[in-house]
Amino acid sequence: MTFVAGGEPLKKLPIVILISGRGSNMRAIAERAANGELPVEVRAVISDKADAAGLAIAAAMNIPTRSLSAKEFADRASYDQALAALVQSFEPELVVLAGFMRILSPGFIAAFADRTLNIHPSLLPLYRGLHTHRRALEAGDILHGCSVHFVTEELDGGPLVIQSQVKVLPGDSESSLSARVQQQEHRIYSQAIDWFARRRLQLREQRVWLDGRPLDAPVIQTASD
Repeated sequence: MTFVAGGEPLKKLPIVILISGRGSNMRAIAERAANGELPVEVRAVISDKADAAGLAIAAAMNIPTRSLSAKEFADRASYDQALAALVQSFEPELVVLAGFMRILSPGFIAAFADRTLNIHPSLLPLYRGLHTHRRALEAGDILHGCSVHFVTEELDGGPLVIQSQVKVLPGDSESSLSARVQQQEHRIYSQAIDWFARRRLQLREQRVWLDGRPLDAPVIQTASD
């Protein structure tokens, strides 16, 4: 597929994806890029764990992979400085966090300010941090979901771009709810990345702009949309 913007061919956006585990969202993004459904070039997949399953998946797709363990560094700042240098060596225009389980330092965030996205498995600001599906079930929520946001120094607190709502069904377990939410993660993360690649999405002075207008609230989708 040839991507077109304003009648001119659209240059693919170079991205780097950071992972810590099996890389489900990374794989979905990379497959859409390879199939011509997403106007991006995945320059590299980088993990903080050398045995992350997602690295093997990326390598099988002929995507360059790197690992960088925090154990090799004296402190968090030193690690993040090295990580930022490694990411920058691939010259990305967008950094995509896809299950990267480290809290990034202000220095790293500043290096890629306004061009780092994250996906979180809850309807933020609900349930920042871990175990979001368990917490939603324990609270008796009837709606759960996932959120894409720009990354700032506040944990899971950056400006929201898009959310997908998923109904919590009677008898749901953590695993069944997680599986349905993850399907929506793949969907809305690719949507947000597509918007950014097409210059439709921007972060200006900590406010999200889409199609030249500021968003007062995230774009909301449901699993049936």
